[in-house]
Amino acid sequence: MSSSTASPADASGSVNGPIGESATAPVALTSRAPHVPADRLVAEMVPPPRFDSVRFDTYIPDPNQASQAEAVTVLGGFAAGLGGGAGEGGARKRWFRREAKPAAASGPRGVYLDGGYGVGKTHLLASLWHAAPAEPAQKAFGTFVELTNLVGALGFQQTVQTLSGHKLLCIDEFELDDPGDTVLVSSLLRKLVEAGVALAATSNTLPGRLGEGRFAAADFLREIQGLSAHFRPLRIDGEDYRHRGLPQAPAPYDDETVKRVAHAAEGASLDDFPSLLAHLSKVHPSRYGAMCDSIRAVCLTGVEPVPDQSTALRLVVLADRLYDREVPVLASGRPFDELFSEEMLQGGYRKKYFRAISRLTALARDAKPLVERYGV
Repeated sequence: MSSSTASPADASGSVNGPIGESATAPVALTSRAPHVPADRLVAEMVPPPRFDSVRFDTYIPDPNQASQAEAVTVLGGFAAGLGGGAGEGGARKRWFRREAKPAAASGPRGVYLDGGYGVGKTHLLASLWHAAPAEPAQKAFGTFVELTNLVGALGFQQTVQTLSGHKLLCIDEFELDDPGDTVLVSSLLRKLVEAGVALAATSNTLPGRLGEGRFAAADFLREIQGLSAHFRPLRIDGEDYRHRGLPQAPAPYDDETVKRVAHAAEGASLDDFPSLLAHLSKVHPSRYGAMCDSIRAVCLTGVEPVPDQSTALRLVVLADRLYDREVPVLASGRPFDELFSEEMLQGGYRKKYFRAISRLTALARDAKPLVERYGV
């Protein structure tokens, strides 16, 4: 079930109808506080709409970065080795060249794609999910945040039981933000490995350095190293493809242009940026995807730097959900590269913030045709 097809209830309990049926004014994201049942969270553990059609052969390696082509080859072999049922280690043992013992007892059960933002890690992870020889119900794909949200919705034991029957779990943007998540995810993955589930993950940080710069990593070194043992690191070098050979994102527009596009473009939303930030604090991040259901363009007025780290991290999640759904973002106010303070960009969450800037910049570029069509 794709989160882009359901219509969430807004704050008053009404349901937004399909695009173009009756809407005469833009939707306000601040009017939406959707309820997302736990079974939807499980059913939606598939690659997001942006990655529905990606495959290994649609990934275009940078000819100057040998590690990108190597990653395609390695992951193709990994996918081919997942032909056995959940809990059957034969195919995975061959891939990891361990014939004598079950893979669970012999080391890594998965791959870990490490690299900067924009080198195509999510494309490759989604391609692995598509290539794995299993029914969709036997493989799961979600961001790290979505995985922790699933545990929150189902409880730890139910999550283990639900995912233990899978052949493959793909975790995108694997980042440990606090000690509690460190212990939670380490315990979850250990249980899943014991059940025979293969793992694949992407992140900007190597497994042995998870949590570095965010909390007292030494206090949780044992847990962090335990996570590292589940993965074979695969480094992917390169520059951000979203800006490779492309022009800079357009400068912010004036308020009137943004409002004109919002009222003319089908399926557009219109919000004051500070009001939207305040609203995000009232909606659980697991619901941000549903909040964007049926939205085809996001229009924001008065963009300004975010005031604090909690607000910034919520904005990062929203940016990820918009990027997954390929929703253009048209804005007035400050440019997106001024959203986060220098202190934030130098702190422990800097990679999240740079990823958000990169993705919002790409979505701002995608909004240019809307301005050319409706904004003049």
